[in-house]
Amino acid sequence: MRKLISALMICAAIGIVAVRPAVAADEPTSAELKDESKRVKINEVAEETLQELFANNANAKSLYDRAIGWAVFDNTKVAFGISGGGGNGVAVSKTSGKKAYMKMGTGGVGLGLGVNKYQIVFLFQDEETLKNFIEKGWQADAGATASAGTASAEAKTNFVNGLAIYQLTEKGLMLNADIAGTKYWLNDALNE
Repeated sequence: MRKLISALMICAAIGIVAVRPAVAADEPTSAELKDESKRVKINEVAEETLQELFANNANAKSLYDRAIGWAVFDNTKVAFGISGGGGNGVAVSKTSGKKAYMKMGTGGVGLGLGVNKYQIVFLFQDEETLKNFIEKGWQADAGATASAGTASAEAKTNFVNGLAIYQLTEKGLMLNADIAGTKYWLNDALNE
């Protein structure tokens, strides 16, 4: 009888262990919850940044309406003689609604001291430019600049090589802000 009871208890224990992982597999892990929280925050910053851009630059809204997609990045740059920074963002296809979460990084040497927080907005004129940006990444060359919202800047802001780029800081839109040396790539951890 003891052997029978022991055998039943072992079977019950194995059954509980076997069922428990199946139930737990349906529940998100803490890492998955953390990643989802990051995606939500990135989406909120992107939406707020777009609304701020449109409120300050009618031409940007017009370009957005013609764009096939867009991307917004939130960056913090620190400079103490040598500068470096990084951030996260999202690129979105307006046709499919698909989102690609990305990272950005920047570095350089020059005169500077302090911390600068800013957002970069990309508007994509065509599907190929958006696809290449997401799949291959993008690096701003030495002449890359972001445009802004003064009357003179609005007149010349348009798509260049399939892109329109804007930089917003705490002080508002930057006119011809230097974004050279900045690289953008997919964030594998946040994309499913």
